[in-house]
Amino acid sequence: MTLRIVGAGLGRTGTHSLKIALEQLLGAPCYHMMEVFGHPEHIPLWHGAATGDLPDWDRLFDGYVAAVDWPIASFWREVSAVYPDAVVLLSTRSDGETWWRSASQTIFAVTDAVGDGPFRDMWDAIATHRFTPQYRERDAAIEAYQRHNDEVRREVPPERLVEWQPGDGWEPLCRAVGVPVPDEPFPHVNTTDDFRKMAGMDS
Repeated sequence: MTLRIVGAGLGRTGTHSLKIALEQLLGAPCYHMMEVFGHPEHIPLWHGAATGDLPDWDRLFDGYVAAVDWPIASFWREVSAVYPDAVVLLSTRSDGETWWRSASQTIFAVTDAVGDGPFRDMWDAIATHRFTPQYRERDAAIEAYQRHNDEVRREVPPERLVEWQPGDGWEPLCRAVGVPVPDEPFPHVNTTDDFRKMAGMDS
């Protein structure tokens, strides 16, 4: 098994919904930050990658047919080079402000609440080296988000790049992987409220 989808979209761009959708379309697991929670042995691999010690991607993604969300979104160049036949999937929000509101209330709030330890160290390394160390600051985070998306659009050949936003549904994904559109609603999960409740941030 090899990756058919390399997700370049940052967290809070519908990546959990994409994970579920791609698993249904491709019939195999999709890597997502949730996998890191389930595989703590991956934490030092991603930490090392952030500082230049790249892992064996084939081994890391063994058994997966797609990967979306952080941390892979910060390594889309390296991973897409290893899997040249894979589609590069850039998931985005309607604008940077919309993305920031969601990310600041979920991912960034949770990582700030996490105590010292391997996961926090991994995230800090990825943010510092691959996004922006000022991710808690609105303007810096939005600038980094927009820069990231612009780089993907500029560097990935048009015939290989698929852009997707929450609300686009099945069609762009199905065209990209050459499968029929399912006769059922697209999964929409992990809203900001869902995330905060799952993380115990709201009663």
